[in-house]
This record gives sequence, structure tokens and C-alpha cells, in this order.
Amino acid sequence: MEELVHHRDLHGGAVRAGIFGASDGLVTNVSLILGVAGAHPASSIVRLAGVAGMIAGAFSMAAGEYVSMKAQTELLERELEVERKELKLYPEGEKKELANIYESRGVEPRLASELAHAMMKDEKMALEVHAREELGIDPYNLGSPLKAATASLFAFIVGAFIPLIPWLVIQGNGAILASIGLGFISSATIGVSLARFTGRSMVKSAFRQICVAALAAGVTYGVGSLVGVGTS
Repeated sequence: MEELVHHRDLHGGAVRAGIFGASDGLVTNVSLILGVAGAHPASSIVRLAGVAGMIAGAFSMAAGEYVSMKAQTELLERELEVERKELKLYPEGEKKELANIYESRGVEPRLASELAHAMMKDEKMALEVHAREELGIDPYNLGSPLKAATASLFAFIVGAFIPLIPWLVIQGNGAILASIGLGFISSATIGVSLARFTGRSMVKSAFRQICVAALAAGVTYGVGSLVGVGTS
């Protein structure tokens, strides 16, 4: 007997925001920390930059996530309102439109017409079916901008705090190497977690995440080393 596959709920936005928040937090702050450290300032300067980057980045990410998802939700709500009006004003036209959709997917005309007629009997069901078939959305699960923003905020903080940890206890080259090591391990972990969620190759996902973080951190460290810290 085959095992049923249970699909995850991807409409809320919180899971997506959490994953990207942790990834962005890690990449952003490990790059910032190593970029500043590359200029060889005092360790307190690196810590300050890391904390500032973590806080500023987290709130910026959360604000961007909230505004983006709020705009998307409002747009979808507008489209749903248009659909509601059309269902009330032109029920026969909407029924025919739904039947045409079923026919385009291979359902024979008579059965498509019967199916559309059955779906249009209940107002709530009619809206849900038309929203799914025409707009590709669930009208009763448009996602929560606040949940997405909150998930993004805390996930970013977690990701950004990891490369900062060594600078709270050690300094100099030891802290730099420790930040690189933690960034490497954390990038691989995020990649594997993402692969488990998407069903993709864990090795490829982890390698991709590591490469992205390494490229960003390497470039900023190089820039920091070239610029250095002035004495004036």
C-alpha cells in the first residue's frame, strides 16, 4: 500500500520568510563582520558593526517582508472582490467560463457543464473554485503579513548572530577564523534544511549556500583589507 504524501502549507509566507531571513542574516552579517575585520580595527569595532548589522538588517528585512506581503495580499483581496461581484452579476457567464476551463483540461463538454453547475450552487464554493482556477489562489488563506514579518525578523537575528559569537569571547585572527568556520557550518545547515523542505539534493543545496556566503564574505573581506583603517 502506497504511503500518502502530505503537502505542506506554503501560502502563509512565514516558512518562506523564516528560511530567507536566516539565510540573509547569515550571509549579510558574516560578510559585514569579515569586511570590517579585514581592515584590522579594534575588536570592539567589529562587535559594534556586527550588532548594528544584525539589528538594522533584521528590522529592515521584517519591514520589507511586511510591506511586500501586505501589498500582495491587498492586490489578491481586490481581485477576489472583483470575482465576487462577477459571480453575483453574471452567474451564467461565470458558470460558462468555469465549464470552458474544465473543457480546456480535457473534460468532455457535458460533464464540464454539469461540474460547473454543481460548483456554482454554493456561493462560498463558487468563489473558492473560481479563485483557484482563474487566480491560482486560496481565497481563505492569503497569508499573514505580520506572521511573515515576525518570522523574518527573528530568523534574521538568529542567522546574523552566529558569525558574531566568536567576537564576544575572542579577538583577532582567531575570531576571524571562528566566524568563517561557523559561517561555513551554518551555511551548510541552512542548505540542508532548505533541501529537506524542497525535496532537492542536500549536497547541491548545501554547496550552493556555502558558495553564496563564501563569495559575499570573500569580496567584503578583500575590500576591507584594501581600504584598511586610517590613522587620522
